[in-house]
Amino acid sequence: MSHHIYIPILIISTLLSFTSARTTVFINESTPILLLPSSSSAVGEMSGSCPSPDPRLNYRPTIGIVSHPGDGASGRLSNATNASYIAASYVKFVESAGARVVPIIYNEPVEIIQTKLNLVNGVLFTGGWSKTGLYFDVIEEVFNQVLKKNDAGEHFPLLAICLGFELVTMIVSKNNNILEAFSASDQASTLQFMNNINIEETVFQRFPPELVAKLSTECLVMQNHKYGISPETFQKTKELCSFFKVLTTSTDENNKVYVSTAQSERYPVTAVQWHPEKNAFEWGSSVIPHSDNAIQVTQHVANYFVSEARKSFNRPPNDEVLKNLIYNYSPTYCGTAGKGYDEVYIFTDNEKMARL
Repeated sequence: MSHHIYIPILIISTLLSFTSARTTVFINESTPILLLPSSSSAVGEMSGSCPSPDPRLNYRPTIGIVSHPGDGASGRLSNATNASYIAASYVKFVESAGARVVPIIYNEPVEIIQTKLNLVNGVLFTGGWSKTGLYFDVIEEVFNQVLKKNDAGEHFPLLAICLGFELVTMIVSKNNNILEAFSASDQASTLQFMNNINIEETVFQRFPPELVAKLSTECLVMQNHKYGISPETFQKTKELCSFFKVLTTSTDENNKVYVSTAQSERYPVTAVQWHPEKNAFEWGSSVIPHSDNAIQVTQHVANYFVSEARKSFNRPPNDEVLKNLIYNYSPTYCGTAGKGYDEVYIFTDNEKMARL
């Protein structure tokens, strides 16, 4: 009788030995069974421990976004004279790449703005219309702080979008009248790369080669501006040429060419006349590109910007960051208007008092 017991035990033992080096066993060709991880060397090699995070990188980056005067809806959402807003698409854009947002409310006291700049690892200037007064002064001061932080050895990136591009151009050139009129409102466009341009270490470095090629032939970016700067004006302005290199140009509805992407050679400062955030996160205009390639453009730009912010060694107290995050505010839906932004964060004195 013992011989009869020994044979099935031997068969089972052999089967277990045979399967111990595999994570999947097939009873037949169509029915896989997943087994628990084995202690065998074959499986051990496949399930090795995760590598340690790079200590030089900050895996909890935070981006400061400067608010813009108004409510983002021509007064339909708030008639407060001190209102400012951030379109939620910019927040989602940053979050999609793995960063959080601290709103830098432009009409807050200077010391609060400075405190917030010390809580973040990079800054984003949004689109809009305001080019004068307090808003311009604050943008100029924040821009100078970005340069100062980098000069002091901290990697602190800036992404300037649309109006942000225009303001940075005015600041760097020291000429508030440098902008020229263009007809690029509500227009999808291509990006034409400069001859022999090297896109390594630029906003386009993460783009697959086939997507880079399509940027020149397909309308994958959204333009929405009435002002810009021509390549000729750019090239003859010493301050701009010494600070930026032009990466791309685009053409408006009247076939006038303007600079659409520029990047500093010394600082992690990128300026785009187009709107990378709109492709994935705005639906108010039927012209906004929403194709697979267009969404990739949004994601690659966001990934690049946040990857630059991860190089910042600023590690502020977590409780201070939490108290200032955009999560302390609620977005307002304004997409029913059928134009403009889908959602905005609105900041007023009354709203600030309610949070105290």
